Amino acid sequence: MSMILSASVVRVRDGLPLSASTDYDQSTGMQECRKYFKMLSKKLSQLPDRCTLKTGQYNINFISSLGVSYMMLCTENYPSVLAFCFLDELQKEFITTYNMMKTNTAVRPYCFIEFDNFIQRTKQRYNSTRSLSTKMNLADMQTEIKLRPPYQISVSELGSANGFAHLSVVEYKGTGKISAAPHQRLEPVTLPGIVSFVLSLLCGALNLIRGFHAIESLLQNEGEDFSYVIAFFLGTAACLYQCYLFVYYTGWRNAKSFLTFGLICLCNMYLYELRNLWQLFFHVTVGAFSTLQIRLRQPQGKSPDYNV
Repeated sequence: MSMILSASVVRVRDGLPLSASTDYDQSTGMQECRKYFKMLSKKLSQLPDRCTLKTGQYNINFISSLGVSYMMLCTENYPSVLAFCFLDELQKEFITTYNMMKTNTAVRPYCFIEFDNFIQRTKQRYNSTRSLSTKMNLADMQTEIKLRPPYQISVSELGSANGFAHLSVVEYKGTGKISAAPHQRLEPVTLPGIVSFVLSLLCGALNLIRGFHAIESLLQNEGEDFSYVIAFFLGTAACLYQCYLFVYYTGWRNAKSFLTFGLICLCNMYLYELRNLWQLFFHVTVGAFSTLQIRLRQPQGKSPDYNV
């Protein structure tokens, strides 16, 4: 019989389960599929935003958006277009019901377990195709799947290491190799992040202006110290690099942000004679605040505008 068996909502960055349907089937096949669910949850940040895993008589499909993944288990003969329509409904309802702040700060598994009620209702509706009221969207979804088919994960790509799954680096059409490297997207920008970005730009501009003034002073007075010019321009470069680290994901991102903050502190220590205490405090505080925001903005690993 063709049907949806279970579904769950998982946070992408760490695989934390946020909600799930209540499953009563304790068969060996279902227990094996639950293991695959856990395996995939640990590797969501390394996978495309729409995937299918075929495990014999069952299929696992999932989509990811805005740092949350929506996963479902169905029989192998369940239509793919219906499966992704089902996941799309879960996604839209979850985004409407819970804001991103709640999902990003959740620490307890299944803290949105009340969402199970919607999952169960939707699952029952999709398991009864005669009463299914979303047939108007099937053509659009069919076209979407044809244009951008889900990535097919093979069971052979799943291994085991210390009791946890390991997913090898795979190729995905149109994206090259999937890895946790610089191709990852970052979580959406928050208001404190925007403030830190603007303040970093301001500090960089102030350093740049003072640097040009120092050059003018150097040209007019031969006794001026050229090292002040270097310190101002290094400070500018450090502030701009903090902005870059906030916007883009790179390897060793946190370490680079701390080293950049250290450079900002050193430059301001050297410029102690040219700045008053309030100016020094402002530049160092902005540098520390920007470093914190870089640390808080974690990789998302997904295209945030998934909208099927």
